Amino acid sequence: MAEVTISSKNQIVIPLEARKALNVKAGDKILVTVHDNKMIVFEKPVKWSEAIKGLARAVYPPDYLAKERADWD
Repeated sequence: MAEVTISSKNQIVIPLEARKALNVKAGDKILVTVHDNKMIVFEKPVKWSEAIKGLARAVYPPDYLAKERADWD
């Protein structure tokens, strides 16, 4: 585990091992979420539409959409 120091400008340097693991470089944006006094860092997807594509695919049965459309008529 690498240790970081907060600068006088409240900045930190992300350690090399973390940058490699997250595959980030200078200029990339990342999301930081704090949970239970721990810092968790996530890489921000380039396109949110690509990141969430297909998430609800298995939520509804195969004939659900056809039944909904039939109810509209």
